[in-house]
Amino acid sequence: MSIARKWVFPIIRILVFVAIAAALVKIAFFADPVVDDAAKPTGEIVEPQVAVAMGTIQNDVTLTGTVTNDAPVSIKATLTGVVYDVYVGVGQNVDPGTEILRLRAEVMNPDGTSYVDYETVVSPASGTLSTFTALEGQTFSVGDDVGKVSPTTFNVSGTIAPEQQYRLLNRPTDAQVTITGGPAPFTCTGLSITAAAGSGTGTEGSSTTTTVRCAVPPEVTVFAGLSASLVLSGGVADNVLVVPITAVEGSAQTGNVYFVLPDGSTEVRPVTLGLNDGINVQVVEGLAEGDMILQFVPGANALPDCGGGGIVVGPGAVGSNC
Repeated sequence: MSIARKWVFPIIRILVFVAIAAALVKIAFFADPVVDDAAKPTGEIVEPQVAVAMGTIQNDVTLTGTVTNDAPVSIKATLTGVVYDVYVGVGQNVDPGTEILRLRAEVMNPDGTSYVDYETVVSPASGTLSTFTALEGQTFSVGDDVGKVSPTTFNVSGTIAPEQQYRLLNRPTDAQVTITGGPAPFTCTGLSITAAAGSGTGTEGSSTTTTVRCAVPPEVTVFAGLSASLVLSGGVADNVLVVPITAVEGSAQTGNVYFVLPDGSTEVRPVTLGLNDGINVQVVEGLAEGDMILQFVPGANALPDCGGGGIVVGPGAVGSNC
């Protein structure tokens, strides 16, 4: 043990210190050179492409609507005169042709003589006499309202975003309606699309509200205030050229796509558009099956169309329908 303490352990310590010193010298003066490639790109950005393909476009526009009573119908006076007889009262149910009141008038002849004329005013529609205050002896002129009939019929109405009307250039005449918690889906007829101007507030200008309305069939039981879903068919195109709507500048009638050339570069090509379903759009002219185009318009913002219209794209596009 005395020999180990005197010679072996001191020699081991000296060898360890020498090894550590040699390693430090190598790191300080003879380290391998470090190549800094951080500034060099390690990948390549490739814009997604898509091939023009054949497909089917079913152009259905879905709206949220509400069941409402049809608007009251005015009962018009047909003679300028005084009320001679009253046949009904407010709250009474009437049918078309139900006698409402009788007007009496004294009419002068060209020769100065006169005669008495009578005219019976009848209901123009069926429903409840909701407004009626005429009294005997009261005077009315031709065209004056003598009362109103509230029909027992209903309609379903909803609003549509102005830009979605491009999808309904072939105006439908009916809609498929589903009543929340109600009967099976049914066809709502006599569909109309009308625009009404409204006034804005603050710094906003006037705005236009476009309303879709159709008549509920008499045999369908509904109640005012029920919510409903309306599906408007804008047409179907089978076996046509289709591309994603995100690939087109513009989404109705005309547009531009970015055509991929053989060398990988792109060029803008005008196209004629047909139907779109909010996801894909029909290409009528300008492309052939198999052509490659950019899947997204460069610099465009993809925006959700919460009204059922899919994606709205275009340089500088702002806002959304949500």
